[in-house]
Formats: sequence, C-alpha cells, structure tokens
Amino acid sequence: AATAAAALGPPLPSRRSRRSLQRGSRPPSPRDHGARPPTGARPGAAAVSGAGAADFAAKAPVRKERVFETRLGAGRAAARGQTRASSRPRGLPGQGGFQNLSIRLTPDESKERLGKIVDRIDSDGDGFVTTEELKVWIKRVQKRYIYDNVAKVWKDYDRDKDDRISWEEYKQATYGYYLGNPAEFSDTSDHHTFKKMLPRDERRFKAADLDGDLTATREEFTAFLHPEEFEHMKEIVVLETLEDIDKNGDGFVDQDEYIEITQRAFLSNKTSCQADMFSHEENGPEPDWVLSEREQFDEFRDLNKDGKLDKDEIRHWILPQDYDHAQAEARHLVYESDKNKDEKLTKEEILENWNMFVGSQATNYGEDLTKNHDEL
Repeated sequence: AATAAAALGPPLPSRRSRRSLQRGSRPPSPRDHGARPPTGARPGAAAVSGAGAADFAAKAPVRKERVFETRLGAGRAAARGQTRASSRPRGLPGQGGFQNLSIRLTPDESKERLGKIVDRIDSDGDGFVTTEELKVWIKRVQKRYIYDNVAKVWKDYDRDKDDRISWEEYKQATYGYYLGNPAEFSDTSDHHTFKKMLPRDERRFKAADLDGDLTATREEFTAFLHPEEFEHMKEIVVLETLEDIDKNGDGFVDQDEYIEITQRAFLSNKTSCQADMFSHEENGPEPDWVLSEREQFDEFRDLNKDGKLDKDEIRHWILPQDYDHAQAEARHLVYESDKNKDEKLTKEEILENWNMFVGSQATNYGEDLTKNHDEL
C-alpha cells in the first residue's frame, strides 16, 4: 500500500532569515504551538499547497503538509487501487511506548488510553468497531484537528480583538518585520522567498474571503490555513502545487520534476538505509522506485500522454474525486487488525494491534492519548 507523502514544497529560508523573523513581529505558528504535521488525511495528501509566510516561518509547512501529505498518498493509492498504509510520524510509539515532547507513556498506559478511545469509536455500544464507525470517527478527528489548529493561532493574528482577521493584520503579523527591515533580508535567496510568498498568501487570502471585504471570519480563515478542506479553495491547492513542483516555470510538471517531488516523499517516509538516493547527474542505473514512479507517471498521471502534467492532471492526481481517505484508512485498519475476518473489530483485536492504531488518524497520530475524555 502506498504511504502518505511527506510535507513538501519550497525549502525553508536560511537560519539567519528565520532568526530575523523571530526577532520581529511574527506570531507563533501552529508548529510553535505544538501542532503536528498532519497527514492525512487529507493525509492525507498528498498534495502540495504551499504558501506564504507559512512556508518560511514554519506555519505553512503545517498547512502545506496537510494538503500534500494527504493527497499524494491518496492519489497514488487511488490510482493503484490500493488503500494507504499508515505511516508513523515523529513522536509516535515504538516498542517502548508513546513519546512526545510533553508526555511519555509505557505500552500498557498507551493501551489503556487507546481502550477508552475505542469505547468512543464504538458509537452503538455493541462491543464491535465497524469500518463505518471508524470512518465517522476519523472524519471527526480530522475536523477537530483543523478547528483546534485555527483556534490556537487565532489570537496571534486577531490583533484588534474584533473576532475577525483582516489581510492587513495577517500581513503585519507574518511579514511585518521583513517589510519594516528589508535590509536584513538582502540575501538573494531570502529576498526572493519573501517577495514570492507575500503575494501568494494574499492570493490565497482573497480566495478564502468569500464576501471580498479583505477580512476573514473564522470559517474563512480556516479555509485560508487549510484550503484542501474547502471546495472553493481546490483551484488554489492545484495552482500552488503546480508552482511548487514546476521548477523550470513552463506551467507544467514534467516527469523529472515529478520524480524529484516523489523522491522527497520517499526519503521522508523511509530510513536512510531504505531509501535509494537518485540524482539526474549520476550516470548509474536508476533505483527500482524511480522506474516504478516513471511507470506511474506514464500510466496514471499523464492522462493525455503528452509527457507532462497540466492543471487538470494535477487535480486528478492530488484531489481524486472518487477517493475517500477516511474510508480507506478505516478499511486498512480493519483489514490489518481483524484476526477472525468477520469485518469488524473487538476491543481486544484493536489493542493487540495498538501500535498501528496509535500511529493512525484514528488517534490523531497518538496525540489523542494525551487528551482528557471530554477533549475528544
């Protein structure tokens, strides 16, 4: 099964530029608040959204990761007729139990807390967890993550406390130090990054601002930070994906650009000993995964067989209409844990395979084990 793609997109600026931002007026980003790079779901996908201050100030990696991680994995799995295998993000349990920056759980403690979550997933209380119950729960977890994420950063942007965020507030909070101290960002690469990201964020903000008043409600700001979750933002997701991958600027994604982006996904999901590095400058044979991805490109991505991906083909890749990530995740969890093959899970079957569940969206990649019952 295909693994979820990792967070991709433009590289972060130099340490110097990030330190400069931190000295200035940039508010804490979702990652500063401890937000995980999601996945999935949307990872989810596997798509690349990309944008803004977020990209270089570490907030956008969260936005971007959600889109790309979810859609690329979803798109690839859908094209191959497979379900996505759960990947294990950082901070998840290994044989030694669950660990993150704030809590350390033994395997027994992890199982105990997982058991309480299982009771919540079993909505009809019949002692079994069905695929449908898992799907509904995963969608709930996804939605809660998104709105919790927005709530955590809202106060950092709503500077006048009117329960709305204007474009000017966002721009000053995110880019204010750069705009007020351009000399500190004279380095060519940093300057180019900031110059590119500001109009890109503005374009996304305006797309999310449905009433066109340049002021975002909570729902509009949620669409800005998590565009992959909103139908009217899908074109922005596709456009930003194209811009992030299209290195030669011809308005398309050719096969080499596709290989480059999938290599980054592979390397982030494999250990160094598992991943075969590939460089176009080398003359040796291509690794098997490169040959496989070239085949995927030719057979499933390049629909009109012109050797490159246009916007419609990118949309088909990263936002497959016939793919429900939550459904695929639920089916995968049931399939891998259903020992007696009755197509439903007992609590015992789930706890026996606890590592997989704690590394899945069903538990928000383990974070829900640290929450109180009423927070779920």
